Amino acid sequence: MTDIEIPLFKDRGGKRTPLYRFFEILPGALSIGAIVILVILSIFTPFWASVYVLIIVLFMFVRACGIAFRTVHGRIMLKKTKEINWAKWLAELENPRQFAKKRAGELHSRKFGLHQHVLNLQHLSEVENEFPRPSQIYHGVIIALYNEGYEVLGPTLKTILNSDYDPKHLFVVIAYEERGGEAAKKTIASAKRDFEGKFGDLLIVEHPADLPDEIIGKGSNITFAGRHFAEYIKKKNLNPDDVIITTLDCDNRPDPKYFAYLTYEWIVTPNRQRVAFQPIALFTNNIWDAPAPMRVIAASNSFWNVISTMRPHMLRNFASHSQGLAALIGMDFWSTRTIVEDGHQYWRSFFYLDGDYEVVPIRIGIGQDAVLSNTYRKTLKAQFIQLRRWAYGVSDIAYVANNLLRKDRTVGFFAGWSRFFRLLEAHFTQACIAPIVAIGAWMPLFLNSEAAHRTIIANDLPLVVAQIQTIAIVGLMITVCVSITMLPPRPKRYKKSKGVTMVLQWVLMPINAIVYSSASAYTAQIRLLLGKYIEKFDVTEKVVKR
Repeated sequence: MTDIEIPLFKDRGGKRTPLYRFFEILPGALSIGAIVILVILSIFTPFWASVYVLIIVLFMFVRACGIAFRTVHGRIMLKKTKEINWAKWLAELENPRQFAKKRAGELHSRKFGLHQHVLNLQHLSEVENEFPRPSQIYHGVIIALYNEGYEVLGPTLKTILNSDYDPKHLFVVIAYEERGGEAAKKTIASAKRDFEGKFGDLLIVEHPADLPDEIIGKGSNITFAGRHFAEYIKKKNLNPDDVIITTLDCDNRPDPKYFAYLTYEWIVTPNRQRVAFQPIALFTNNIWDAPAPMRVIAASNSFWNVISTMRPHMLRNFASHSQGLAALIGMDFWSTRTIVEDGHQYWRSFFYLDGDYEVVPIRIGIGQDAVLSNTYRKTLKAQFIQLRRWAYGVSDIAYVANNLLRKDRTVGFFAGWSRFFRLLEAHFTQACIAPIVAIGAWMPLFLNSEAAHRTIIANDLPLVVAQIQTIAIVGLMITVCVSITMLPPRPKRYKKSKGVTMVLQWVLMPINAIVYSSASAYTAQIRLLLGKYIEKFDVTEKVVKR
């Protein structure tokens, strides 16, 4: 087993080796270098600058086609998965031999998912002593709270309580910060008043401020709560192998079928302690209330999460996810040294389990809030800070490379390095591709107009790129159509004309790509390059519009 901890910062006695610093610098250097190369080529050789831009534009066009296809396919899968009666199928796993016989005639049914369900029943009936029954399974639901009001937490608890699953098998842990002050305590008091005694148990865990070797962040909070919950399970004489942990932010609202579906997948997955289960984060809770730029970002992020479930080999822990308690105890839960504990948890688990780890898609949604503050200006700023925090997952590049280059490495060469290059490519493209596609075609003409006009490809490049982008609009229209089908019901306080803005808002997408996605990625990468580490989790303010 590899040491899975992130090095401490210098001001806390930690040390980063020159090799570690090299890989911290690498992504920022590549992303900046991509723009620098474009400028240099545009000045001295407009032909090769044009070839450079055209290759990137064509690459993104092919990728956009794939995204459009997977968006539609993923939306269909989400709809079909939601139609399944997971509670009924889960109940049948209690006695698989009996129901395997009853459903034998449905083995070749074309009803979505039923063929696999019958196969699962048949398999489990042959290995009855090798899998847990639904009645043995319990869930620990850790909800992270800073100082959010009860108007945010209350609906989340109500949604969990109203799940299509026995609430007595749900242990809800509200992990709140001491630094949240009186606001957090007031929220906790309201939660206890309304929900105590309605779950298997409602545990309140206060995370003390300023513990050693921790940064201010969600990872520190939920890890402290996870350790407390592990002791609780031990005292109740429950087997950690039969307990699933799900982490939620206080605005996360699982689909009513989530826990039944998750329990089903947990039981039929053979190496359940070596996987994480990833639902689809849908930023739709308050999407009607958010400003147009935030709605586009929220919808785009929702689409990306839908698409990710269609590519399980690329799937990573993000936002809310579920994992076995026994595995979490072994790796001491989540990292307390990073602000991106969700994405980092993939790599933490990957190296702890010597590469024998995967993320299983749960194709059902967990509703989350789009960014919304109490003023338009604060909302715009909060959105950038949130995206910068997500983009700081680039810090995992050095962590992964460092562990892959260890002499005592226990991860396979191809398994490790193929994942490393995917991670590097993802952060590289997030930073530099949007500005290159937006202005790259004009750079040769702007920086060396005389030579560019003498070069056919450089002279015609803006027109060629414009035609490719026009074709790509078809993909955008598909995205718009799918986005409309995923909207929650329109609140009565809005007129029907509000629906028109939900379509028109997509003209902001190119602007958002540069102003938010690319700029936040560059900011995170440059800070890492300069060694100006982000050591505090900036909590996104959650305002409920009444």
